[in-house]
Amino acid sequence: MNIPNILTSLRLFLIPVIVMVHYLPFSWTNWLSASIFLVAALTDWFDGYLARRLNQTTPFGAFLDPVVDKVMVAVALAILIEKFDNPMMTVPGLIIIGREIVISALREWMAELGKRTSVAVSFIGKLKTTAQMASITLLLVATRMEEGIFGIGGLILLQIAAVLTIWSMFVYLRAAWPDLSPFKSGN
Repeated sequence: MNIPNILTSLRLFLIPVIVMVHYLPFSWTNWLSASIFLVAALTDWFDGYLARRLNQTTPFGAFLDPVVDKVMVAVALAILIEKFDNPMMTVPGLIIIGREIVISALREWMAELGKRTSVAVSFIGKLKTTAQMASITLLLVATRMEEGIFGIGGLILLQIAAVLTIWSMFVYLRAAWPDLSPFKSGN
């Protein structure tokens, strides 16, 4: 175990903590669950930075990091979909969750073909992740989705994240298309 893997494992541990804290019957739980989510989101950036900087990338970290990220986002979005019970939350939330499943399957399949680097993380993917993490943090704080900087700001960022999610999915699918095409020779 190295520092990046410890940070990734910490992020995994924090997922149920975010859920438990969110449902505690106190007025401050929105702030605390959002703070825990933000710390977890920052460890995502920090563990990747440290792994590259300290040359501590491992197969375990390469596997666990994206899985934990996707589970953390999916769980937080599920909380928010239930919390706000509104199509403005549900539709982008499901788009984001659906995209994560599609791209995870695509990466796994491309890895089997020995072409994982053709679906490596892009700049659009990094923007999408930043917008997602910021929107989720703001919406976890919000008590009403359509009011205040947390609700409105979080909702606007969530819509931006959904657009970037679709865009990045097409970028990845386009990169993999030569191997996905039903018209590829030999199929």
